[in-house]
Amino acid sequence: MAFDGAFLSQLIQELKPDAIGARVDKIHQPSREEIVVTLRWPGGVGRLLISAGANSPRLHFTMQVPENPPAPPMFCMLLRKHLSSAKLLEIRQIQMDRMVHLVFESVNELGDLVKLTLAVEIMGRHSNIILVDQNNRIVDAIKRIDTEMSSVRPVLPGMPFTLPPMQDKLSLLEHTPGEICGRVRAGRDVPLSKALGEALQGICPLVAREISYYVTHGADTVVSQLDEERFSRLGFYLGTLQETLRGGGEPTMLCDQKGEPKEFTFLPIRQYGISRITRPYESYSQLLDSFYSERDAAERMKQRSNDLLKLLMNTSQRVLRRLSAQREELQESQNRETLKQYGDILSANLYQLQKGMSSLECQNFYSEDGEMVRIQLDPLCTPSQNVQRYYQEYRKADTAEKKLRELIEKGERELEYLESVFDLLTRIRRESELDAIREELSQQGYLKNYKARQKKPVRLSPLQYRSSDGFTILVGRNNIQNDRLTLKDSRNYDMWLHTQKIPGSHTVVVSNSQTVPDRTLEEAAIIAAYNSRARTSSQVPVDYTLIKNIKKPVGAKPGKVIYNTYQTAYVTPDEELVNRLLVK
Repeated sequence: MAFDGAFLSQLIQELKPDAIGARVDKIHQPSREEIVVTLRWPGGVGRLLISAGANSPRLHFTMQVPENPPAPPMFCMLLRKHLSSAKLLEIRQIQMDRMVHLVFESVNELGDLVKLTLAVEIMGRHSNIILVDQNNRIVDAIKRIDTEMSSVRPVLPGMPFTLPPMQDKLSLLEHTPGEICGRVRAGRDVPLSKALGEALQGICPLVAREISYYVTHGADTVVSQLDEERFSRLGFYLGTLQETLRGGGEPTMLCDQKGEPKEFTFLPIRQYGISRITRPYESYSQLLDSFYSERDAAERMKQRSNDLLKLLMNTSQRVLRRLSAQREELQESQNRETLKQYGDILSANLYQLQKGMSSLECQNFYSEDGEMVRIQLDPLCTPSQNVQRYYQEYRKADTAEKKLRELIEKGERELEYLESVFDLLTRIRRESELDAIREELSQQGYLKNYKARQKKPVRLSPLQYRSSDGFTILVGRNNIQNDRLTLKDSRNYDMWLHTQKIPGSHTVVVSNSQTVPDRTLEEAAIIAAYNSRARTSSQVPVDYTLIKNIKKPVGAKPGKVIYNTYQTAYVTPDEELVNRLLVK
């Protein structure tokens, strides 16, 4: 993705009109590596999201309202102490690099006005958010870097703040196209896109490839093979690019043929031809909000649910090992009929047995050919004891088989339940949904010593959709809610849907005693497939039937139901359709 210095320069110009002069109203830290600063100005308010996450470092105004942890982290408390009610004086980019300084005017403990700088460094896994005081000393950082992690530039409270080492590159806004072309000529003899990346500060590989695409018509020729005409084209395009930057650029997202966001930038991209769909946006903040919102929610919940994921994985592995041992034991018990036959044969030949014999060879009257068989004996046992020993082993194996089948069936049901919870964990987006799953696992005995944060947990409502025909479609958020939705809240002639033999949420079309149209059934099936493990698959089988056909097995775990009368539809999950039908 193309969050480079040039893109950052456009974003800063967009932020300045509203942000400069605004005061800090609230500060939150939704996750370990991101903060949200609520700024208030005359007639408006905006949430400035600043992220130092390795996969999504950035800053922009956001319309999303991320759920905050119950207790604010230490860095959040420190920012509240120093920046509450502070005035934002300046937003300054360091050259054309991916570094921006937010300069605030605040009041210290003595009542004096001081300037504090929030240094935001957007550099992949080296990204950071650092609070610097008026004496250019580090107050603290969202990521502390000690001398063992970096001997070049440690970042610790009390240390002098220094900028990261700068590269000897030209700025696209401060140098002329002629100077840039001269640097490219004097550089290494590599493909033009790579030469531009080595010569220019603040452009990502995507923009470098786009420049090369225009100059070389997609050939990406090495520098030594460029003639004067192509260098002339390079200079012309660089001049055009400079004008684009001075004019504000064009916020652009690139999506694949399925509509999945892949990249973003500040200018239209033509190098991909028809293999990428270009989607323009009104602002850079809207572009970044759209690009990162779903990914951030998933990453945030992944961090918070990490302990549950480990618990489910360990429990599943333990159940699998137990099932494997039980199946092996069951296989061994399959020869119990042979034990009974040996007991019968020994009983019929009791007159031949004597104490101290280690085996007896006699005719096997269970065999069609009447062949001879050698039966092992215990020399320390009497003839009668040897006979009874085989009968006892037979009864033991017979009892073991019945018990093992029950245990294996129970283990398979437990594994199926754990898989359903794991699937739900991969799809949650809110802290309240995570708390509901913790409560469910606690009730089922998997989570020991769990204490809910609230005495009365908030009762979640199912996800609600509205079909194109106006029918309400409800989707459970967890297994307990699945049971309540299907078995208590729904009516006999509502339509129930679920992916066939695939973990997923219960989906119900509220019919209101009307016939559910085919279009609504298809949309409900797509929603059911999307809210399942098969979200990214195609031609997903979805069973549907009336609620009156659904039964709950006695003693079954939450979310487990059975049905015999049903039909199956094959659909492909459509994220755009699902989001459009969602009632927000």
